[in-house]
Amino acid sequence: MRKTLLTTTAAAFALLCACDQAPQSSSNAPAPAPTASPAPAAAPEVKPALELIDRAAIFGNPTKTSARISPDGKTLAWLAPKDGVMNIWVAPIDDLAAAKAITDEKIRPIRQMFFSPDSSMVLFINDSGGDENFLLYGAPVAGGEVKNFTPFKKTRVQIIGASEADKEHILVGLNNRNESYHDVHLLNLTTGELKLVYENNEFGGFVADDSLTLRLAFKELPGGGQDVLRFDNGKTSPFATIPAEDSITTNLEGFTTDGKTLYWLDSRGRDKAAAIAQDMATGETTLLGEFAKGDVQGLITNPVTGIAEGFGANYLKQEWFPVGDAIKADLAFLNTEIKGQYGIVSRDDADTKWILQVDETTKPVAFWLYDRTAKKLSQLFVTRPELEGKTLASMCGIEINARDGLTLTAFLTLPPGSDADNNCRPDSPVPMILNVHGGPWAQDVFGYDSEAQWAANRGYATLQVNYRGSTGFGKAFVEAATREFAGKMHEDLIDAVNWAIAEKIAPADKIAIYGGSYGGYATLVGMTFTPTTFACGVDIVGPSNLVTLIESFPAYWQPFLEGTWYRRVGDPRKPEDREFLLSRSPLSKAADIQRPLLIAQGANDPRVTKKESDQIVAEMQAKNIPVTYVLYADEGHGFARPENRISFYAVSEAFLSKCLGGRFEPVGDDFKGANVTVPAGSAFVPGLEEALKTVTP
Repeated sequence: MRKTLLTTTAAAFALLCACDQAPQSSSNAPAPAPTASPAPAAAPEVKPALELIDRAAIFGNPTKTSARISPDGKTLAWLAPKDGVMNIWVAPIDDLAAAKAITDEKIRPIRQMFFSPDSSMVLFINDSGGDENFLLYGAPVAGGEVKNFTPFKKTRVQIIGASEADKEHILVGLNNRNESYHDVHLLNLTTGELKLVYENNEFGGFVADDSLTLRLAFKELPGGGQDVLRFDNGKTSPFATIPAEDSITTNLEGFTTDGKTLYWLDSRGRDKAAAIAQDMATGETTLLGEFAKGDVQGLITNPVTGIAEGFGANYLKQEWFPVGDAIKADLAFLNTEIKGQYGIVSRDDADTKWILQVDETTKPVAFWLYDRTAKKLSQLFVTRPELEGKTLASMCGIEINARDGLTLTAFLTLPPGSDADNNCRPDSPVPMILNVHGGPWAQDVFGYDSEAQWAANRGYATLQVNYRGSTGFGKAFVEAATREFAGKMHEDLIDAVNWAIAEKIAPADKIAIYGGSYGGYATLVGMTFTPTTFACGVDIVGPSNLVTLIESFPAYWQPFLEGTWYRRVGDPRKPEDREFLLSRSPLSKAADIQRPLLIAQGANDPRVTKKESDQIVAEMQAKNIPVTYVLYADEGHGFARPENRISFYAVSEAFLSKCLGGRFEPVGDDFKGANVTVPAGSAFVPGLEEALKTVTP
């Protein structure tokens, strides 16, 4: 079974900005000349000021990114700007200079793509203004008209399966009939014909085999577990059950091409998810691999046979392990030859060419070609060549003990030049940003991080903490966060802050809290539940009221709410839970806010709707509490358009400079092309009102 690399969840981008005042930087005056004395004193050494890196170089469009090789090994595809918008480009793998764009998106950037099984087309999804109603398109590699395969309103496509045996078709799910459930269709990639395979009114998802036959279906159980059912021409029979406590840490990875083996990442009967192979004829399971410190988080499977050949895990760094001997020598070679971390993002069917994404942390991410036959590595491109040669910051992986003894992994990035002995501690405390990841069922990982690099260049440390509930660390770690929004999950963040103060990383009065989605919620919790801990906060698309948040989730989230939000956060349908959720909502404590707050929101966000930002801003205004509210009319759960992204970082940079005292880059024309308004508090951010005059209504 061919596994595509396309998902249908939009990545949420976090953003920061600058102001139109002169940058505040360390002195760059020349060293004083020696005095005219018989024994002149040596001139004191003055370090040159660190170059202020342009925001656009960090947060604008990459020059190129997301390289993929076609199944036939002849064509390379990647994303790159065309007239300022990210589009798909292709070239012969042996002649990249012959590159051409095969899409012509004018407004919304393309962010996810994969080759059709027969290599003739690049498929991609895109939405409108961040509404996450993703439609499926196909762009011929040879050029020509781009096809919209799913031209429906208020529809979100799912990719269910592609095939080695039938390269002309793929299976897709469409919720154009019933917004809550996806009907399964067979899509002919040549004609565009959609043939209904199964009208779905009860299942949250399906697994198909290489013949594009539905083999398994998922159905959520009351209380949050899942039934996995054998599926045979619409008839079901029991196959497996995933208990509620395993619902986040157990996942099906798909079948081998012959349909005989099913792969799991499975935490049932253990704490850390392991790689498991199950014989479909006998039901017998075999352990393929496990990782002592955390979950197995991904399988490397053969592009043709689908057989598992390796697996990955990520505790403090990404690691890859072989399963059997098929790629054992290759992984050993790559582990030796590559500096930094890598991921295998694409393989051709002959399995002679691999595309690698390489991350050295202190350099921009690059894509490489690995020739397996010649055992040769060659760089294809660097995503942001304008950052090459710049002084970028290193990152340290650390462990922090929470107050109840739970071990939290975290990542610390310090401003270049602040840690002379390279011991992961600054020579003297520096202002710090606690950057909280979204999800919350997600994970901060080691590697190049645009926001951490941006902050370090401006003079701030960045601390990123995997608080309880983060994934990758086992079932018990996720379970420890159950019903702990604004409780122990927030205590973990406070414990990390106290650790940073005790370790003299940051002064107690110069720590900001920042984040998007759940990280935005954590910011609001920090501002309301612990109102004097942080000097200021930046909330990006964060919920303020857990009741209105959960009640406004998209209909297509309904099939999995029992095991996630209802069980692990609270069920607003129950009166006692409703009261509990309100007690854990920042909106209920908005009157307690004492420190500066910046809120940014996409108007079309389907996950955390505009109401979440509107209502806390209104509550603060009613109580005469200052707040700055930045709203993007053509964005959703994060900011995809570079014009919007850069303008947001401009606002944030000026806001943080006023709060923490770091350097900032003048706004200049960074609001040009942005679709932004500031409904509240433009006067509270230096230079913001002047910058808004450059925005075309």
